[in-house]
Amino acid sequence: MLITTQDEFADHEITETLGMVRGNTIRARHVGKDILAGLRSIVGGEITEYTKMLAESREQAIDRMIGEAKQKGADGVVCVRFTTSTVMSNAAELLAYGTAVKLKKK
Repeated sequence: MLITTQDEFADHEITETLGMVRGNTIRARHVGKDILAGLRSIVGGEITEYTKMLAESREQAIDRMIGEAKQKGADGVVCVRFTTSTVMSNAAELLAYGTAVKLKKK
């Protein structure tokens, strides 16, 4: 599955647009990791616990978006974007979305 943030692929032609696809995940912070993150915020530096959590969330959202694209019979997804939103205290949603397309090699 080809994925891009651009609206086309340089070496493929879009032959059909199949519609929007999306994948999301909602993650809650872990109290133990919050304590470590709080300590790190005092001394400065990267909060690796949150970096890892967000990286895992992005991958899961992408995987779910690809799954939806495959169900539509897509070869690729263009115009991929990410967004986040707070769902409740200590929980956030990460959403990946784009347009599923059929492709032909140029």
